[in-house]
Amino acid sequence: MKLLLVVAAALFDEDNRVLIAQRPQGKQLAGLWEFPGGKVDPGERPEDALIRELREELGVAVKEACLAPLTFASHAYPDFHLLMPLYVCRRWEGLVQPREGQALKWARPKDLRQYPMPPADEPLIPVLIDLVG
Repeated sequence: MKLLLVVAAALFDEDNRVLIAQRPQGKQLAGLWEFPGGKVDPGERPEDALIRELREELGVAVKEACLAPLTFASHAYPDFHLLMPLYVCRRWEGLVQPREGQALKWARPKDLRQYPMPPADEPLIPVLIDLVG
């Protein structure tokens, strides 16, 4: 089974809300909500991939020192296995904007179960709830 390494960020605002993005139509798992991020390219460090993805998807600049590894998800989909480190980020430069046609929502971690998410993202919710109380 192919192993797919993707990286994700829990971007927190000053009110301890976390940013989620809805996968646009035409993409796999369209309509589901997820944490911003994406695939790690061959030879790329996870932190570099996340900085690149946040710039491409949201138009924000993040410094590596502002990424704190929190946990990871490991999930077997039918045709690949996903490994996804999750980083917390509370500081970035620029305004968060949907640059790939995705809907964005700032949500309290305790409310994340109201948003349908891919199976790999769901186990991350309790960790985020514990993080902010």
